Amino acid sequence: MIGDDFVIRPMSEADASAVAAWRYSAVHSFYDADRDSGDLVELLDPAGWGRSYFAADREHELAGFFAFKLSGFVADIGLGLRPDLTGRGLGGSFVCCGLRFAARALGAEGYTLTVAAFNRRAIAVYERAGFRELERYEQPTNGGVHPFVRMTREGC
Repeated sequence: MIGDDFVIRPMSEADASAVAAWRYSAVHSFYDADRDSGDLVELLDPAGWGRSYFAADREHELAGFFAFKLSGFVADIGLGLRPDLTGRGLGGSFVCCGLRFAARALGAEGYTLTVAAFNRRAIAVYERAGFRELERYEQPTNGGVHPFVRMTREGC
């Protein structure tokens, strides 16, 4: 599907391997796929490719990914933009493209997502995309217990 500068398609083995190898800088290395073994196993499982895991291309190159888990008509969204594309003003169009895809292809009518509380840059992108904070909580992951923000948004 086309949306702004991104085309969303089913994830492939090559896509999953590429995402698994992405390395974010500084504090954002928290999002490296191999930091949480459960997340890595899920990403590399072909059963999810094209069902819950999707690749996002920009200019014919893998630029990011989306993971959608539906509960009724609400899509819980996981997402990641390729490390060299972060901080370049692409986050808003990337998120909106994913929301439109989830609405059209999956029937989503509402959305939730979870973000590490330290990631103020991502939180600002999500707020500009219409998300609002639902709750804050702590969760064990990446070898420790970390604070997270759960956000929600209605409609697309």
